[in-house]
Amino acid sequence: MRRATPVLTAPEYSVRVVACSDDHRGWSPAEPVESFGIVLARRGHFRLVNGGVEQAVDVTQGYTQVPGLDQRFAHPSGGDVCTFVSVGAALWHEITGDRPRSTTVRVDGVTELAHRLLLRTAHDAADPAERLVRTVTAAARTSASDDDGGAARTPAARASRTRLVVHAREAVLDDAPASHDLVSLARALKVSPGHLSRVFVAETGVSLTRFRNRVRVSRVLARLEAGDDDLAGIAGDLGFADQAHLTRTVRVTLGTTPARLRSAFTDRNA
Repeated sequence: MRRATPVLTAPEYSVRVVACSDDHRGWSPAEPVESFGIVLARRGHFRLVNGGVEQAVDVTQGYTQVPGLDQRFAHPSGGDVCTFVSVGAALWHEITGDRPRSTTVRVDGVTELAHRLLLRTAHDAADPAERLVRTVTAAARTSASDDDGGAARTPAARASRTRLVVHAREAVLDDAPASHDLVSLARALKVSPGHLSRVFVAETGVSLTRFRNRVRVSRVLARLEAGDDDLAGIAGDLGFADQAHLTRTVRVTLGTTPARLRSAFTDRNA
């Protein structure tokens, strides 16, 4: 079951938050895409086949919507909350240009912060169009198609690699004990550490360690956005060595500090 809540509505774009309570491992029937846009996860994770390409969707990886494609979904880990940004064709091309793009959006910290601030637009004095353009621009720059050096692999081999990375991502997102280090995770997935490391980087563009830190930073953003100002407590809860470690990781990922982020979420003119 899905529940949609409008956030912004304008002639050339709309933003809505969709909460999905589905809990099933099988694939849903195909659903046609009717507008351009991006979908970014706010909470939870699921699997998607978008135009025939299978991928994982979570706070670090979203997807683009292109009219004419079909999508199918599976929710083996329960429900989720996503932001659907729909954009008119003319505005979409003005923002993103005409380069071919992957259906996958790698959501770095900059994109996630823009996404979270976009959802605050109705509560502060920011220009909604500026917030929207900032979010779509950030997402579009990470979805540009790049050369697939593994194009010669067989479909079965490619599917096997995709499944391995999906399972590894889900273990980190679910905070499974085995996901806290590469060797333990590789053993849990019954592959060698070297193979898991190589495939993860090839499929996601980042190392397993960077992905794990990216997930932690997302959780830091959620805590700060909710008004939690106990940075030492947040560090302990999220697996950082201490508050200094949290601050360094956030600065490397976002180019700013937790204290400044806290101000961004409380400043009504952010």
